[in-house]
Amino acid sequence: MKLKESLMSSIVTEKPNVKWEDVAGLESAKEELQQAIIFPLRFPQLFQGSRRARRAILLYGPPGTGKSYLAKAVATEVEHTLFSISSSDLMSKWSGDSEALVRQLFELAREKKPAIIFIDEIDALCSNRDGGPGGGNEDTARMKTEFLVQMDGVGKDNAGVLVLAATNLPWSLDPAVRRRFQRRIHIPLPDLAARKQLFQIHLGDLGRQCSERDLEELARRSEGFSGSDVATAIQDALMVPIKKVHMATHFRKIPHAGAEYYTPCDKTDPGAIAMTWRKVPPNRLKEPPLTAADLFVVMQHVKPSVAPDELDKYVAWTEQFGMEGA
Repeated sequence: MKLKESLMSSIVTEKPNVKWEDVAGLESAKEELQQAIIFPLRFPQLFQGSRRARRAILLYGPPGTGKSYLAKAVATEVEHTLFSISSSDLMSKWSGDSEALVRQLFELAREKKPAIIFIDEIDALCSNRDGGPGGGNEDTARMKTEFLVQMDGVGKDNAGVLVLAATNLPWSLDPAVRRRFQRRIHIPLPDLAARKQLFQIHLGDLGRQCSERDLEELARRSEGFSGSDVATAIQDALMVPIKKVHMATHFRKIPHAGAEYYTPCDKTDPGAIAMTWRKVPPNRLKEPPLTAADLFVVMQHVKPSVAPDELDKYVAWTEQFGMEGA
């Protein structure tokens, strides 16, 4: 019962509110997930006899490309019980507890099916058992064996249970674990069109300050960026108005919401008042708008987080074991 109670906290009770259209690009990956998860729930008559729904899908690719975001979109869309699992949920210092936790996880998922078990960074749990780096000791080997048995061992009926996993290191997975995943989908860096969509999504209403041409130029300048890198660049850009307030030596009064507010200005502007942010009333500050020029300045200083030579490893692994998700 204690093991069961510890796993109950991994059940996601609130929907993440991430829609499919919030995921830029990755059309093949979205189609595969919809066919594997949503279709069996909405059209069960299609999956009878020899045609069966997917039982396990692996999402792999560079960090920050949207693997976990896809899982959130799945959780928002379907009415499955979602278990969000990390290595800390299944690893225990007590001998025998780790494999018991794995067994209890799958039993709990079968009780609450239809269910999805999402395992982030699965390479931390199921690395190669050949005794090399990351192979682990006897306790972790038993845990990995139990994981394999629970996924599709003899007498284990996992109908209605989907294992959805994500990893940045697919080549470190044990071959037997890799085989269990019927679909292994590469989530690559976003292309030009996807990066443009990412800027639109992350900027939201602020995106109206940018023209179509500005967005296309931002997408062009962000070659090699992951989705996470684009989000970081925009967060940096959103801090530009704050920096302008902090560095301003002059402010001017502007009407806003039926009152007078202070906004930074140049000392040559009409109505400029020599003052710093320290003298601005806290409830009377209006920050300057974010402009496309601010974004371009920020883009000069943001670097991609994924090295080009790392991408070659994903391409080679995809050619041998996976499929493209973009």
